Amino acid sequence: KQRKRVPLSPNLNVNLDSTMTTQDSVDETPDDLDDDDLDNLPDDIDTPDDIDDFDSSGHGNDLEWEDDTPIGSSRTTPQGESVPQFAADEEARMWRTVVIGEQEHRIDMKVIDPYKKVISHGGYYGEGLNAIIVFAACYMPDSSRPDYKYVMDNLFLYIISTLELLVAEDYMIVYLHGGTPRQNVPSIGWLKKCYQMIDRRLRKNLKQLLIVHPSFWLKTIIRFTRPFISSKFYRKVVFVYSLSDLASKIPMEYIYIPEHIRE
Repeated sequence: KQRKRVPLSPNLNVNLDSTMTTQDSVDETPDDLDDDDLDNLPDDIDTPDDIDDFDSSGHGNDLEWEDDTPIGSSRTTPQGESVPQFAADEEARMWRTVVIGEQEHRIDMKVIDPYKKVISHGGYYGEGLNAIIVFAACYMPDSSRPDYKYVMDNLFLYIISTLELLVAEDYMIVYLHGGTPRQNVPSIGWLKKCYQMIDRRLRKNLKQLLIVHPSFWLKTIIRFTRPFISSKFYRKVVFVYSLSDLASKIPMEYIYIPEHIRE
């Protein structure tokens, strides 16, 4: 059954029901990704602190990375504490069951609801169903949350399962780094785990990773990790320093840019 192109709103809705197309195209790299593209990438990379705003000129921004790689998606309650009871339809809305890597997982949709805009559909490029997937780091959870790990575990499952729904053929990821406070920046270990958990087809079909408004320390980290990343993957990483530069590379009609990044 042939799939149709569909635009999504910034508040991601996986019930797709409309059609749109664009005629613009971007350059693609010819090589496929290997399964071990990021396998040797270290999870923990220490960098200076205090990044509050991006600086596309490459000066004065720091990142601190911590390994918050999700290892499960279950929450325990204190012994003897009663579990709230919900009607069947309400329970169904609060939890979503997905299959990732032939393993079934349950996602707590209530806890990730404020963060669903972290991933959105940005339209298509070129011919066919070549999707643009937008990842906005500014919508990530604050790491000071008491339940941060639980939220990240469920958000991890949501992002992976949503990506599999949105991508039909080749695709690119637009990573919006600008305007992301230090405490909201996902760790290298978490991003690595996301990449390793997606289906092999999606890993091979990723054509470009556009990093918009990279800070000086983000660029430093990426260059530092180059020895651990396959050359095929590294060639797909492109730094983009302005929204006008981004618009020259891909169609922007259906890409949602947060207002504070536009400013």
